Amino acid sequence: MSRVAVIGCGIVGAAIAYELSMVAGLNVTVIDQNSAAQGSTGAALGVLMGVISKKVKGRAWQLRQASMQRYESLIPELEAITNRQIPFNRQGILMLHFAQDELTSWEDLVQTRQSQGWQLEIWDATQVQSRCPQLNPEKISGAIYSPQDRQVEPTALTQALVTAAQTKGATFQFGQTVEGIDAIASDTANLLTCRQIQTSAGKLEVDWLVIAAGLGSSHLTSLLQSPLIRVSPQISTASSSLKIKPVLGQALQLQLRQAIGYEDFQPVITGDDVHLVPLGEGQYWVGATVEFPDDAGEVVAEAALLEKVRQEAIAFCPALAQAQIVRTWSGKRPRPEGQPAPVIGQLSGYSNVLLATGHYRNGVLLAPATAQGIREAITKS
Repeated sequence: MSRVAVIGCGIVGAAIAYELSMVAGLNVTVIDQNSAAQGSTGAALGVLMGVISKKVKGRAWQLRQASMQRYESLIPELEAITNRQIPFNRQGILMLHFAQDELTSWEDLVQTRQSQGWQLEIWDATQVQSRCPQLNPEKISGAIYSPQDRQVEPTALTQALVTAAQTKGATFQFGQTVEGIDAIASDTANLLTCRQIQTSAGKLEVDWLVIAAGLGSSHLTSLLQSPLIRVSPQISTASSSLKIKPVLGQALQLQLRQAIGYEDFQPVITGDDVHLVPLGEGQYWVGATVEFPDDAGEVVAEAALLEKVRQEAIAFCPALAQAQIVRTWSGKRPRPEGQPAPVIGQLSGYSNVLLATGHYRNGVLLAPATAQGIREAITKS
């Protein structure tokens, strides 16, 4: 049995654990200093903007397309294994536009997506008002509707991935910190091989190490003190070291007496990067801010920015002005510095250390494709 250790149990780490648990001959152990989905995953809105993204080629689109395809089978698969329902909105995403000239720029993307086997629709203001009467007709000139994009509840999904992986033999060690990583010379020229992880609970011998720790990944790679390299088309262009900075996002949950719009059509609605996510029974998530750290690397949530997001949502959906604020929250997204997000691939200097981190705002969206990439790297070695 090949022993695989995954450090980090957010949505990415949990997806990797589940994907690897289905491979015969792998013994999978996941380590996290907290319980599952306690970092950026727990603060995410789970909006899967794949088809509606303007990424049309290369690695960025390949990852999105692979994830969107996998989600359609993954959710029912997990529900069958765990016998629990995962909130998964199949109503699509409606992206609002507030100036007519914005819509014409989407015509080429509609054609491109059609050639790729995906559907996008350009709606005029009349169509928007007909399908979504809760929206402010004075503000909206039209919209792009993506019926094949989705939204998923990130914490419920992560917990289902953990449970499903456990049923297939994966082990999860929560409440443990990684204190050191030991390596020896490899048979392969100029490479080291990670053989042992030192945790707060003891030592763990490994044949593969996968770092999926989000913001904690910088510290873990510093223990290994090696740069990154590009080893395949799906692996990000690398810098001499892995630096991941936090970008804070705030969101809030609103409660209305009843759902707005038509009950049988409740897509995610987004406009000017403000997302309105229906949860059912008149409940909605609204988010999220994008707050960058200061020169010292610190980032603190600003209440005024969250209120600005709420007011922007009210501007295109006036009924929200009457909603009660149930709760607010924030989370820090892991954004790579000096290289594109996400960072997926092999750590140079090592024969058996893989990175799956730095997904920034797309961790939930890209988790399935990331897991497939890690599985391929391990099984084809």
